[in-house]
Amino acid sequence: MLSVYVPIVGLFALAAAFALFSVAVAPFVGPRRYNRAKLAAYECGIEPVDQPLTGGRFPVKYYLTAMIFIVFDIEIVFLYPWAVANDALGVFGLVEMVVFIGTVFIAYVYVWRRGGLDWD
Repeated sequence: MLSVYVPIVGLFALAAAFALFSVAVAPFVGPRRYNRAKLAAYECGIEPVDQPLTGGRFPVKYYLTAMIFIVFDIEIVFLYPWAVANDALGVFGLVEMVVFIGTVFIAYVYVWRRGGLDWD
C-alpha cells in the first residue's frame, strides 16, 4: 500500500538534494565581482535615507505600492473562483462581479491620481 507513495517521496528527495547541492556549490562557482552599487541598499527604486530612531515620514509611494499589490491580489483571488463557477451563478454573479470590478477601478483611479503609478 505504501508503494504508491514511493515516486512522491523520491521526487521530494530529488528536489531536496538539488536544493542542497545548489546552495552548497554556489559560493564556489558563482562570480565574486562586488562593487559599491551591488552592496548598496535598494528599496522600491527610492534611495534610502537615514531615519531617526523615533521614526520618520515615509514617501506616500510606499503605501500606494502596497495598495496596488493588495487591490490586484484581492481582485485575482475573487475573479478566479467566479470564472470557474460563472455558469452556476448566472446574472446575479455577473452583477456582483461588475460591482466588485467597479470598486477595484475606483481604487485604481485613486492610486493613479495620487501618483502611485509614476516611477520617477
